Amino acid sequence: MNLPPLPPTGGETPGRSIVDVINAQHRELLSLTSRLESEPDNPKVKSVLVAVASRHLCAEEQYLYPAIRTAVPGGNELADRELAEDQALLRLLGGDDLDRAAEAIRRHVAADAEELLPMLEQMVPSEDLVRLGNRLETAEEAAPTRPHPSSPSTPPWNKVVDPLLGVVDKARDALTGRKTYVRDL
Repeated sequence: MNLPPLPPTGGETPGRSIVDVINAQHRELLSLTSRLESEPDNPKVKSVLVAVASRHLCAEEQYLYPAIRTAVPGGNELADRELAEDQALLRLLGGDDLDRAAEAIRRHVAADAEELLPMLEQMVPSEDLVRLGNRLETAEEAAPTRPHPSSPSTPPWNKVVDPLLGVVDKARDALTGRKTYVRDL
């Protein structure tokens, strides 16, 4: 993997691998999806699901898909397919069709778990997977909390635009009292 060097830490790079981080995020998304299906009239659950999914997809666009493009044979086609489906998911999250959004989230989770993440684990050294995991977690915290399907979805522009959108979204969230984390439910 061609990542910029990190300062030496005197041993292994601390943190979780990108695979572990994404799997944990997927469990959270599936749990929120199930909760929304059982409480379809709860605006807080929908708000949190939209925010969690928006942050997750943004972080994947910044780090998972470029890693797939670089490390996996046929990675460009896989990343392009996933980016197109993620853009459709972002449009669904911005609307009111919760059933289609839930179905798209499940498809996204399945595609990552069954195809992308196993290939990445086979092709990328564990040290790089941990470094990617650290960067993905950082990107997720700076990411927008609302869907922005027309914003750039590939580096370098998404790494510039997404944090700016994140600042605007977080300011709007603070002003309106919108809940964006599972711990807020």
